[in-house]
Amino acid sequence: MMRLVMSMILVQYFLFFVLNRAAMAAGEVDGFAFSGFAGAHITLDGTATITPGGLVDLTSAHERLPGHAFYPAPLRFRKSTAGAVESFSVSFVFAIHPNYRPSQGMAFFIAKSMDFSSAIDLQYYGIFNTENQGNSSNHIFAVELDTLLNSELRDIDANHVGIDINSVISNQSHTAGFYDDSTGFFNTLNLTDGEGTLAWVDYDRESARINVWMAPRSMTTRPARPLISAVYNLSSVLTEAAYLGFASGSGKDDTRHYILGWSFGMNRPAPPIDMSKLPRLPRVGPKPRSKVPEIVSPIATGAFVLAVGVTVVLLVRRHRRYAELQEDWEVEFGPHRFSYKDLYHATGGFKDKNLLGVGGFGRVYRGVLPKSHMDIAVKSVSHESKQGMKEFIAEVVSIGRLQHRNLVQLLGYCRRKRQLFLVYEYMPNGSLDKYLYHQGQDQDQDKPTLNWAQRFRIIRGIASGLLYLHEEWEKIVIHRDVKASNVLLDAEMNGRLGDFGLARLYDHGVDPQSTHVVGTIGYLAPELACTRMLTPLADVFAFGVFILEVVCGQRPLMENSAEKQLLVDWVLGHWHNGSLTQTVDVKLHGDYDVNEVCFALKLGLLCSHPFKDARPTMRQVMHYFDGDATTPDITPSHANFEMLAMMQTEGFDPYVMSYPSSITSHGTATSMLSGGR
Repeated sequence: MMRLVMSMILVQYFLFFVLNRAAMAAGEVDGFAFSGFAGAHITLDGTATITPGGLVDLTSAHERLPGHAFYPAPLRFRKSTAGAVESFSVSFVFAIHPNYRPSQGMAFFIAKSMDFSSAIDLQYYGIFNTENQGNSSNHIFAVELDTLLNSELRDIDANHVGIDINSVISNQSHTAGFYDDSTGFFNTLNLTDGEGTLAWVDYDRESARINVWMAPRSMTTRPARPLISAVYNLSSVLTEAAYLGFASGSGKDDTRHYILGWSFGMNRPAPPIDMSKLPRLPRVGPKPRSKVPEIVSPIATGAFVLAVGVTVVLLVRRHRRYAELQEDWEVEFGPHRFSYKDLYHATGGFKDKNLLGVGGFGRVYRGVLPKSHMDIAVKSVSHESKQGMKEFIAEVVSIGRLQHRNLVQLLGYCRRKRQLFLVYEYMPNGSLDKYLYHQGQDQDQDKPTLNWAQRFRIIRGIASGLLYLHEEWEKIVIHRDVKASNVLLDAEMNGRLGDFGLARLYDHGVDPQSTHVVGTIGYLAPELACTRMLTPLADVFAFGVFILEVVCGQRPLMENSAEKQLLVDWVLGHWHNGSLTQTVDVKLHGDYDVNEVCFALKLGLLCSHPFKDARPTMRQVMHYFDGDATTPDITPSHANFEMLAMMQTEGFDPYVMSYPSSITSHGTATSMLSGGR
């Protein structure tokens, strides 16, 4: 009899287990809750791992690789194929641990499949790519937790939450934070504080309303007022069966993206997460050092003197090797200052084998920071500016806060004796000029010729970067040295404007002050020789010359003829003769889009107009690229452009001569300064 009872119990347990697993496979689960993930049944993809302590680590500090974590089975969001998406509720606890530089954020999503093999990292979160961006066939709903400002994606700031429908461009977004229930005041939350943050996402079937809340981990209860409330019928987005998950697209600089807990409810509130059972986050910053009790032992007088003498000699030698110059006012710039010792070891003692290039402003070395293992470029600068060193360093630190995909990141600086070192993000593909002018240079024979699509993308990218400098950052930044040799190429061959050694910045709404004429002959705006009033239109002029340089594969001061000639004059002559396409770089072998080439050449001529009031702003330039405005006809007389050559060769302040590298290594530099042409 006992055997019969036991058999029936086993059969019932087996049937319950099978039916429960079948329900999961069919997507009939109406809820789940994870208070930590040790032993949890979830699916991981890419760089995502579960730490021994039970945290989901999406990126595991891998650089430029996406990671995903999924609930293992699809959930049924409709009762029938043609039915409306059911109401659902999600809650989760997350934490972003950055290093010393901000990294990309993360996202919660609901998608039709777990296949994200074609997705891109960084701003696409490992969910979208440039091809499917904005396509309704994606069937993806996401809530992004964004920690970088990207103006191209219409981000509102570098610390916001957004509702994304089939696109990384948010339908609605808000600065991260919560509304206090007692006062009604808005309190900002830092997404990268590393302490852990609660988030809730609800969808109501009847009203088609999406609500998103946030709160610090210590609150545990959801605020009454949502952070974001948007009406959007997800029945046009989500498929009948869909997958829930989290994703992040970058772990650069050891930034980690953690999920501590997660719950979900279908047609009911998400089950509460047991906050007491959440795994512990790793410590942010260095581990505390234990104090070792001092042990004092008697030392013979002679041995003590000898030891002290040897120590003093070693310390003096060490101090001389790594000695830096630091004044009291530099304390406020501490996070942006690198130690000379770290830079010395990063560059292998500034050895020639790590030398990337040499210019009048100094030498540039490649290095790897010893602690973070980050690739950097270290530039030794000869600072001869008439402004004080304090003001110069303040501008360097300010420029270090710039964040744009088409600007080389300036990480900080170091001072030692009479040397000033600027530390930049390393660009693996070097400078653009080496790709444009590699013919006949043995050292650059391995550089491939850039195709037209790459060139056009680089031109547009630099235009976007200049717009950010001129209008979209907190101050107006005038670069003053836009040229091909200062455009660096990242791993994807995207153009990034670098070398801010000559940059000037001032507040919006403030008239610029007069300045010394510095820059590169061939790129200098003519009005600088007369007025010395620096405006963003001087950068626009240099950008126009830069466009012609990239399209034509010619330097601004052409050397391929018996008579020295400005590239602008040469292109303008062909434009008057109706032979504009004959100026295109012969290395392209005619493989280019004629409409894009003519557009670029005409835009280059327009931007490099000798009269600054005839030039467009960089915002107008971006409108031309986006097709929001028609490029105006170029109608200056040839005589007006002829004035350019004269104004480029006469009346410059002698101060420009103190920057010989900025006059480039062209053989025509001397004759141009002496008035010959």
